[in-house]
This record gives sequence, structure tokens and C-alpha cells, in this order.
Amino acid sequence: MNTLSPALYLIPVTLGNTPIDQVLPAHNREVILGIRHFIVEEIRTARRFLKAVERSIDIDSLTFYEMGKHADTARFSSFLAPLRKGESVGVISEAGCPAVADPGADIVAIAQSEGLRVVPLVGPSSLLLAVMASGFNGQSFTFHGYLPIDSSLRAKRLKQLEARAREEHQTQLFIETPYRNARLFADILAACSPKTRLCVAAGLTTEQEYIRTQSLKVWRDSGLPDLGKIPAIFLIYA
Repeated sequence: MNTLSPALYLIPVTLGNTPIDQVLPAHNREVILGIRHFIVEEIRTARRFLKAVERSIDIDSLTFYEMGKHADTARFSSFLAPLRKGESVGVISEAGCPAVADPGADIVAIAQSEGLRVVPLVGPSSLLLAVMASGFNGQSFTFHGYLPIDSSLRAKRLKQLEARAREEHQTQLFIETPYRNARLFADILAACSPKTRLCVAAGLTTEQEYIRTQSLKVWRDSGLPDLGKIPAIFLIYA
């Protein structure tokens, strides 16, 4: 019988169609089987993930609360009602680790403000994996999310990040909607110095995984491979 201690469990998800046992420890499965309430970004994909973890799980016996981009943040506190009564609650992101560049952070903040127990589980984080594989400074790095869409504002922001990387010896990470990866790559080449190094880390932990670090001078000659709709992390270091 599962004797899971009541807590807000932050449950990592695979970054793609990667076998569960390749990136998630068996302990996560035991935790999941002890939870009946899940706060998720999207119910459909959360249900699919849970079925992948354990095919026999009774999905219809579970309660889901949505925290996606169209969710009412004013209701987030109510999602923790089961935990306040002594029942464990799980938080599931769309991919990777909850609460890292993810609305789950708002849920965790509420739990922490009330002194509720929060337990992060081990799993893949595309940001950390990208830093690990880049060859850049792993002691000081910053994730900036999406850069401005406007070309002039984006160029200005890229120059700022390049200067920060150079002055503070700090790795700078950012992302783009996958179908705009090529556009972002072109903007980086145009805005930054040929000596600045760029790492492109795409499809991490999946069969489409692509990781390469080169100076922008070399990148200009080689070009960016067609990543299609593969999510990618871009890192610069000067």
C-alpha cells in the first residue's frame, strides 16, 4: 500500500517521445501512483503522460486542475485545497521540470507562503542539460525566455546579452517558438561578434537531439541545420 507523505510533488515530464525509464527514476512512478489530484498545464497531455508512466492507472478516478495560459490565476490557491486537508497534490508541466519557465512556479509560491511541504522530483530540464552540454560557464548562467519579436528590439537585446556574457563571464540562455528558430539564428549572427560562441541544443534526450557549440564565425560558414519544429535552447558566451 502506498504511504505517500502529503506534499506538493513537482513531477517532471519527458522532453519528447523518450522512453519513460530512460529519463525518469522508478521512484517517480511510485509517487504518481499515490496521488489523486494533479495541477496540470493541459489535461489531455497530462492524462497521456500518466498512462505512459503506468498503463493500468485509473485516469477517471483522478482530479485535474488546469494552470495553462488561459487559466484563471485567481483560482490557483483553491487547487491546493486537497493538500490543506492532508492529501498529496502533483504538479505536471507540458515538458521537463515544473515551475522552471512554467506557470507551476505560481502554484509553488502559494504553497511556500502557507508553509506547505514542497517536494521536487528528479527529471530532465532542457535548460540544465543545455548548459551541461555547451561547454560554457556552468557556475553563472541566466535564462531569459523569449526575446523581443521586433527585429530592432531583438538586436538591441542580443547585444546586451552578449555584453553581459563578456563582462560577467555569464552564460546567456534563451528560446524561440520552434518554427522561428532559423530567424533567431540569423538575428544572432547579425547582432553579435564573430568571436562570440553560440550553442544550439535542440531535441534534448530525444532521437532528434542536436547539440553543437561553435564561434559565430564558424556558424556563418556551416549554417544552422533544419530543425523543423524541434524545440531548441540557444546559449551565447563571449
